[in-house]
Amino acid sequence: MAEKKKFQAIKGTRDLLPPETELWNRVEQTAREVFGTFGFGEIRPPIFEPTELFARSVGSRTDVVGKEMYTFDPARELFTVDEIPDDVPVQERTESTGEFVFRIRDAFLKGDIPQIEGNKRAIEALLAKFAELAAISQQLPRGFFQGGSPVFEEYRNLDAECHAIAQGIKLKADGTISLRPEATASVCRAYIEHGMQQLPQPVKLYYMGPMFRRERPQKGRYRQFYQIGAEVLGSSDAPGIDAEVIEMLLAFFERLKLKGAVLHINSIGDKNCRPAYVERLRAELQVVREKLGADSQRRIETNPLRVLDSKLESEQSIIEKLPRIANHLCDECRAHYDEVKRQLALRGITYQENWRLVRGLDYYMRTTFEITAPGLGSQNAVCGGGRYDGLVELLGGPATTKGIGFAIGTDRLVLSLQESGVGEVSGGPARSAGGLDVYLAWFGAAAQTAAVGLARRLRDAGFVVELPAVEMKFGKSLGLADRLKARHAVILGEDELAAGVVAVKRLADGTQQKLAEQELFSYLRAARDF
Repeated sequence: MAEKKKFQAIKGTRDLLPPETELWNRVEQTAREVFGTFGFGEIRPPIFEPTELFARSVGSRTDVVGKEMYTFDPARELFTVDEIPDDVPVQERTESTGEFVFRIRDAFLKGDIPQIEGNKRAIEALLAKFAELAAISQQLPRGFFQGGSPVFEEYRNLDAECHAIAQGIKLKADGTISLRPEATASVCRAYIEHGMQQLPQPVKLYYMGPMFRRERPQKGRYRQFYQIGAEVLGSSDAPGIDAEVIEMLLAFFERLKLKGAVLHINSIGDKNCRPAYVERLRAELQVVREKLGADSQRRIETNPLRVLDSKLESEQSIIEKLPRIANHLCDECRAHYDEVKRQLALRGITYQENWRLVRGLDYYMRTTFEITAPGLGSQNAVCGGGRYDGLVELLGGPATTKGIGFAIGTDRLVLSLQESGVGEVSGGPARSAGGLDVYLAWFGAAAQTAAVGLARRLRDAGFVVELPAVEMKFGKSLGLADRLKARHAVILGEDELAAGVVAVKRLADGTQQKLAEQELFSYLRAARDF
């Protein structure tokens, strides 16, 4: 008796089983709750996309596109058939060839195969040749083929001609599709495809699900891995947006009771200043090339910034002496970075500046950030993100669209929670049934500081809050609150600060009153329960 084959999960993948999946569910639900209080909605993009989408956005010379993607050509698979042995009955053999021929014809009619004149003629010839084959098959016995029969040889030749004609059909120049290695490009593609630039800006989206990269498996890193991520897309690149995205991320980790999380930030400049820095860095790396490992030597040509991310012990002293991008930022990037740091301080967020913090994907610019956590060894990053203002334009969308986002490695986050002994996820009031509870309009620098704190306390209480990143005129601010369909506008200006109150306007009927903070919370709870 033949030994039964023992099937196992493919290398770099794994099964998630109870009770571990309970922790995964709590992590994902906590993300939904926290992100929801910041006004984010969920998007679920496809698992595979055109390869060109990732090549254009991630960068054709990156490791991700060049070495790690799972790519296949669905059109070419139409032409793949198993060789049929001679002992297959005539009818079954003819049916198999017929399925092959009509599969190609249908793909041509649907446009999966280019509808050019040459392909049209080839399809017509293929159908005619199959008609001859079918006619010949009627002359053969219904049983197995007999070698040496002239009719059999004619049938075999017609069958071979069908496949030869099919191989001459031209496919799309790049009709390949790839399993997604990341989701930012997919979210930007969806933003463009569905005309989201017509919605009130910015558009805030989050996602969660599997990604795929064919890289060396290591602790907390798999070839099918999972991410929780968020993107903010719109017309503004205000540093306050950067700071609020980071604030939301830290609020999520705090709710999970993740121990020892540290925020690292940097600026990698933009198209005006980074190219000159990259060339300076490349020149310096060429000088020390022979002292570097094989990966770093290759990256000198393809992506010198990635050398700064090297974890090889032998390269650390070399990297420390390399030029730092902070000394090569243009005035606009320096001002943007300084304001990001001011906005973080305004929110009471502590951070470490890390000049070596670069992102491995081509579309990042200006703000980059990373969260590290214990329990993951030397590869201790649990989340990374940054700004990518030119990506939507690169993919064919509006040139004015700015973007910033992050991706959390869910596998690594769960591992860190497990190794730090975290039990139950801390609770919190359930978020409102849907929609925006509060649009928090602020006027003046002092009011922004108070508004940031108030927004945090409202979100901690489970309310969905929109806090504009920049000051707007009163009419424009209230107009945006209406477009966002907020239930209430909470107004905070110099007069309100002086009196220790906020003005609350119910947008459904325009009624307005002034309340102290504790009264505000009671009022909003009552309105939500009503």
